[in-house]
Amino acid sequence: NRQAWSNRLLSKLLLLFIVVPIIELVLLIQIGQWIGTVPTIALIILTGILGAMLVRRQGLEVMARMRGELQTGQLPTEAIFDGAIILVAGAFLVTPGILTDTVGFLCLIPSTRRFIKRHIRKRVERAIQSGRIVTGRYGEPAPRAQSTPDDVIIIDHDDIK
Repeated sequence: NRQAWSNRLLSKLLLLFIVVPIIELVLLIQIGQWIGTVPTIALIILTGILGAMLVRRQGLEVMARMRGELQTGQLPTEAIFDGAIILVAGAFLVTPGILTDTVGFLCLIPSTRRFIKRHIRKRVERAIQSGRIVTGRYGEPAPRAQSTPDDVIIIDHDDIK
């Protein structure tokens, strides 16, 4: 189980750090051949500036929403998820490339964010049901699963001294 998890992580990292940059390079070369070098560089700069402006604006909106929800005594879970996805969008948008810019801009669209949040929620629910994530309240001992998988670490607040 631990070996399978390690192999999945390694393949995802391989995809992220090797395959994606190769795809980006191919796309940039192809676009450079179609529209020219200077327009391609201008496109990269323009998407970076536009992306930074959009991330800043949406990030400030989410922060204001969080503040409002906290002031009314609500936990801003949706706003936290939105903020995290906008942060990821910003990272993609400052990375030069067509594929990363596309993913970054998609993360800034509210309907796409709702889709991403639903997907994350389902994955977290499955992890809780399978025992890979254990929930509890602060100050109470963490519930012990019948059989804890090897890749799970449970820490009680009593364990931290």
